[in-house]
Amino acid sequence: MADTTDRALLVSEAWWATPISARYMAQLCKHFAHKIAVTLNERDGRMVFAFGTCDAIAEETGLRLRASAPGEDELHQLEDVIIRHLQRFAFRDLTEEAAAAIPWVRH
Repeated sequence: MADTTDRALLVSEAWWATPISARYMAQLCKHFAHKIAVTLNERDGRMVFAFGTCDAIAEETGLRLRASAPGEDELHQLEDVIIRHLQRFAFRDLTEEAAAAIPWVRH
């Protein structure tokens, strides 16, 4: 069986300025925890989906999201799932239009 850990992953990163990044990070992780593998502490969390992984890092001035997936379609799916859920939890602070405008930068 092939070892998939050696496959190159596509990586993208998004940043959203918010003073309550830890709260939104925790909401994202806890929401998905009943469906997928999630690790969470006060400063960061990891969500492992079948199609990719998202690391969420609560920084003092905002929330950093780092997505990684084996292909372009999977990476786009992961970015979309994370941003849509973030917008649902942060609807008072993040409109749908603003959420859609958060850029994902490829690395």
